[in-house]
Amino acid sequence: MPAPAIVPVTATPTADFVYIPPPAAINAQTILVKPNLGYPVGPPVTVSMAGLGQVLTGLRQASPQAEILIVEGVCSKVSFADIMGKLGVYDLLDKGMQLLDADTLELMEYPNRAMTPVRFKTLWAPKLLQTVDCRISVGAFKKTNLKGRSLISASLKNLYGLFPRTKYKARSNHSRGQLHRPSVPEVLQDVYGTIGHLFDGAVVDCDQKFISRDWRPDVGDSVPIGQVIFGNSLLAVDERACEIGKEEIASYLQLIQQLRFL
Repeated sequence: MPAPAIVPVTATPTADFVYIPPPAAINAQTILVKPNLGYPVGPPVTVSMAGLGQVLTGLRQASPQAEILIVEGVCSKVSFADIMGKLGVYDLLDKGMQLLDADTLELMEYPNRAMTPVRFKTLWAPKLLQTVDCRISVGAFKKTNLKGRSLISASLKNLYGLFPRTKYKARSNHSRGQLHRPSVPEVLQDVYGTIGHLFDGAVVDCDQKFISRDWRPDVGDSVPIGQVIFGNSLLAVDERACEIGKEEIASYLQLIQQLRFL
């Protein structure tokens, strides 16, 4: 369901960031973490290892025995293993953590709970999403340009990496072009209606804001912000990230809050 009008969100200086997980993480058996790590480029294109490490530390403290599954689907010609190695993800893992390529996982079809889907009545994503006890999105804060319109990417847009490229590719085998039609802001409403509502928590690494020079989400400039934003609602966290990142609140967040869900 959409976030209530007022939902607690924490913003903290990057140097002071200590992650407090949502209630669903406490004594959980299995936790899924979806970080924005889809490109072989460091922050702010992807989330920082320091920030992701703090999230994993907080989750481990909340649930010492949990199996923590770090799941990402890359959007690059570079292989999943090579990207994770270049970014340094393997160095963060303890014995109870696994790093999984979303493109290799068993899938299921998730129904869209929105009463009026924009395009997709269902979307395919890893079956794991329905079997874990807790789900956390860890997004970077980015602004790109698509067809002359600005697009803000944070914890909700981060979920694009969970959708299989084999089903949603268009002209390029390395991306998910089908999820850009009719537009990303519109499809994000379907993303929330299918899998976004399942997520228990969100973190946005806003230490630096990434501003693309065009449509490319991995080529651009960085602007220092120096904050990390987190909370239990993807929508509320992304709204706060827009405010702190000195951007207009993304229109799709408000549209999702106005939708009626089954």
